[in-house]
Amino acid sequence: MRGVTRQRFLVGSILVAVAAVAVAGRSPTAVLRWAESLAGQPVLFAVALAGLYLFRPLALLPVAVCSVLVGYVYGLAGIPIAMVGAAVTNMPVFLLARYTDMSGRLASCFESHAGRFVAATGAFRSVLVARLLPIPSDAVSYAAGLTRVPVRYYVLGSTVGEIPWIVAAILAGRSMHDLTVSGASVGLDVIVGLVALAALLLAGPAYRYLTEGQRPGTADAQ
Repeated sequence: MRGVTRQRFLVGSILVAVAAVAVAGRSPTAVLRWAESLAGQPVLFAVALAGLYLFRPLALLPVAVCSVLVGYVYGLAGIPIAMVGAAVTNMPVFLLARYTDMSGRLASCFESHAGRFVAATGAFRSVLVARLLPIPSDAVSYAAGLTRVPVRYYVLGSTVGEIPWIVAAILAGRSMHDLTVSGASVGLDVIVGLVALAALLLAGPAYRYLTEGQRPGTADAQ
């Protein structure tokens, strides 16, 4: 009996993964509606949520949409789930950029400038600041991978930097009666506050960089 149960669960997981790939080409609204339809089935919803986080980069969905969905179903108790999900969903893009040999003038130019920013700011702080800013999550992951940020600093900086966005999205999802794309957004006051915090974190390194004229060649862990 246990074997049959495991087999059904495996088949269900495969079907959900296939469905996640299928919705990758659909609109965010369709994705939310599909996931919302499973909210009343805890096990199936959990598997669907895992599939959504895994295949989210293919659909180019903002991580906030997933966090809103978690908040809608689990409330504040879903914060740890959303944090783990964000860490997992951001990793493939980072690893792809980090371990793929990128050639071309544009890529080399970007890598040079971004590398100087990381070197001047510090690996951890650069990822943290980038996560606090309203920049697409996958763009931050790709840039971090392209500049060869150490994995440990990428994970730590991403985790800390995503916390305010995750909490805001969870609260938004918790207060929603119906899932909508318009509701899956963070308020302007939160965005302004996080941009100000990012600027504050950059003030010290920017001042030292401009006044001392130094251009370090390696990234540290500041």
